[in-house]
Amino acid sequence: MQSNNRQAANTVADLYERHAKLWDISRGKTLFERSWLDRFTALIPQRGSILDIGCGSGEPLARHFIESDYAVTGIDSSSSLIDMCKTRFPNSDWQIADMRSLSLGRSFDGLIAWDSFFHLTSEDQRDMFPLFRTHSKPGTALMFTSGPAHGEAMGTFVGEPLYHSSLSPDEYRALLTEHGFTVVAHKAEDPACGSHTVWLAQRQ
Repeated sequence: MQSNNRQAANTVADLYERHAKLWDISRGKTLFERSWLDRFTALIPQRGSILDIGCGSGEPLARHFIESDYAVTGIDSSSSLIDMCKTRFPNSDWQIADMRSLSLGRSFDGLIAWDSFFHLTSEDQRDMFPLFRTHSKPGTALMFTSGPAHGEAMGTFVGEPLYHSSLSPDEYRALLTEHGFTVVAHKAEDPACGSHTVWLAQRQ
């Protein structure tokens, strides 16, 4: 079972690339995340910079930030999804990149990994926290979604397995503290946000 999960984890990027157009359609454009996005941007200066980690097709989250006058940089491992972003928002910065090797050489006012970070294995998630710190500065807001408890879960997309993983809440808190972030808000399986488990933190 563990080897099957590992295989599924390694094919997430390929799954999104092969079905990019279908994923874009099925994602929907309704901002059910709006209340959390508002809490996130409340911590960011007006017209500040936001790094969207696993930006997908740029809709609806990146569109919301761009239309609110934030400077958005988006990264995703899917070249097809990045092409959609470039077509829709040609004045923003879009890059094909694996978040696990993120190295942009700059810091941002906000970092968001919404419905992307939780596709990484637990080991890879732990390794992301130094990268969050590298791309942040004092005051930077960080928001990501996770599972509600430690473990792996397998979903499906177009009939294919879609891997998810989570650390425990205590470990997320410890990693955030270790890398200089303070938890501002956390909600497990928020019923007002499609049962998403959300973490919002700010670097000190």
